[in-house]
Amino acid sequence: MRALARTLLPCTLLLLFAGAASGQSQEVRHSTYHDYRIVPVVDGLIRPWSMAFLPNGDMLVTEQPGRLRIVREGRLLEQPVSGVPEVFYKGQGGLLDVVLHPDFASNRLLYLSYSKPLEDEESTTAVIRGRYSDGALSDVEEVFVAQSRGRGHYGSRLAFDEQGYLFISVGDRQVPPTGDLAAHPAQQLSDHHGVIVRLHDDGRIPADNPFVQDAKALPETWSYGHRNPQGMALDRASSTLWITEHGPQGGDELNRITPGANYGWPVIGYGVNYGVGTTIHATTHADGMEQPLKIWVPSIATSGLALYRGSAFPNWDGYLFAGGLSGQQLTLLGMEDGKVVHEETLARDIGRLRDVRTGPDGYVYLALDDRGAKPSAIVRLEPVPIAQRFE
Repeated sequence: MRALARTLLPCTLLLLFAGAASGQSQEVRHSTYHDYRIVPVVDGLIRPWSMAFLPNGDMLVTEQPGRLRIVREGRLLEQPVSGVPEVFYKGQGGLLDVVLHPDFASNRLLYLSYSKPLEDEESTTAVIRGRYSDGALSDVEEVFVAQSRGRGHYGSRLAFDEQGYLFISVGDRQVPPTGDLAAHPAQQLSDHHGVIVRLHDDGRIPADNPFVQDAKALPETWSYGHRNPQGMALDRASSTLWITEHGPQGGDELNRITPGANYGWPVIGYGVNYGVGTTIHATTHADGMEQPLKIWVPSIATSGLALYRGSAFPNWDGYLFAGGLSGQQLTLLGMEDGKVVHEETLARDIGRLRDVRTGPDGYVYLALDDRGAKPSAIVRLEPVPIAQRFE
């Protein structure tokens, strides 16, 4: 099993599951601060995109084709959750993020982001909320529908802060940057291409949003100049909002979001055009545009992002976990005074890593996306006791 784990590929995950079932232990993996194993949780999912943990111990998982699934005691229930809206499942579109309301235990509200089908084969990023009970959503209502059009880059990550405000990421919808880069929709405030949105939990616009008094701007906008933010994590203790966003060929970014800030896409950046390698950006720096805290060149196709808070891995407390799709890895990032002071690659070569979450048990859960109709898995990182490190 140790030799198998060293060369583990997505197609061998069923063997990994078989090893767990027979009582064999997975290979011990080493990092600077903790040793860990990658342990299977559940298999048989189709393109899992996001995970959320319910107070009763169940896990909810979105499948991109449009199903919200329930995992109970390590078993994927056959019947998906009812009441989920119709999604535009094509390319990057589908059912995307799922998060619980901060007061879910009392109000039973959960939120879903998805690509909403429109007329003429168009679609846009949308968010609904509904009351969850016994495998069904009721009282479903739209909270947000983006003013955007395009082929992909929906963004779609959701996060609540300590005051109960809802943050939503929306991508630039793959509008190609040509000609006057400053005229690109992601540089405009009159639509939702390439923005972070901030709302009350029911969709109302907060009065202290940065562009509320700007007649030419959409008042729900919190920041702009983004390409495709598919990772979002919020440190409620410090009110810090982090995102990771896809660059083109190279230039994935980690950004700390501040209200009203412009993050530069496509005027500044570090990537090039796919395939041909030609220049996209005018420069890498410009006045009035924020610099990323970290870039990945080459790109790892950043996906889910999580801030670790837990006791299972105490030396990782306060660290960020950034998933990678094409990179097939989990990046551990230690932050100090707004700078990356520690970086380490974990869980290498286990597959396309779509989402990362901290479970209520303190373990680190990873959703793997093998694309297409091929079943995918959720695994988790578990700490290795000292006595087992040299098995």
